[in-house]
Amino acid sequence: MAKRLANRTELEVVVSLAGRTKSPAPQPTPVRSGGFGGAAGLTKYLLTERIDALIDATHPYANVISANASAAARQSGVPLLALRRPAWGAIGGDLWKEGADVAAAVGILGDRPRRVFVTLGRNELSSLIDAPQHFYLIRSIDPVDPPLPLPYATYLTARGPFTEADDRALMVLHGIDAVIAKNSGGTASYGKIAAARALGIEVIMLRRPPPPFDAPAVETVEAAIAWLDHALTSAVARGV
Repeated sequence: MAKRLANRTELEVVVSLAGRTKSPAPQPTPVRSGGFGGAAGLTKYLLTERIDALIDATHPYANVISANASAAARQSGVPLLALRRPAWGAIGGDLWKEGADVAAAVGILGDRPRRVFVTLGRNELSSLIDAPQHFYLIRSIDPVDPPLPLPYATYLTARGPFTEADDRALMVLHGIDAVIAKNSGGTASYGKIAAARALGIEVIMLRRPPPPFDAPAVETVEAAIAWLDHALTSAVARGV
């Protein structure tokens, strides 16, 4: 989205990041990092900065900021659109089980020691401690520091996108027999899903939470840009 809008000289585009990643991917537009102070803080920001349109392009599991965006849009009168990546769907050969959260996913692993590839944020790993009999291969963008008190864990720091071939080789190297993942959608992290299918490995998928609001939503960047152009044209026509 930022790349597509960066060269639009008639727009001032700001990308807002949560600030949880120490070294976020570079963006071609100005970046604001960190929280706003809830819905009230975001409302104040929208009004103070005279924002004309707000696009919620957060991760499908980041419901707190999405709920705050919805409330702030209502309170400020700023048009809001949600850009939601379609969820992945199981196809022939997939061995999926669903869990409501990480604790449920760990329970699905069972008592027998297994070798598990974990692809979650580093702040979501505490439930692994409840099942120390498993070997965990934990991949995250930032290092897990301090390491978890687990007897069998290997940490891999890497940033996607990850190809099917790369993830397949990684799973074979570590003897993986289960994957814990979020249903993020998109292509950047689908490699592990395709690799697990090819290897006959079980995937324990964390169920997506329902969207926290009923704002207009689209599934592609192209559709989001079309909405934005319409919203800005409407604002000009109203004399805003």
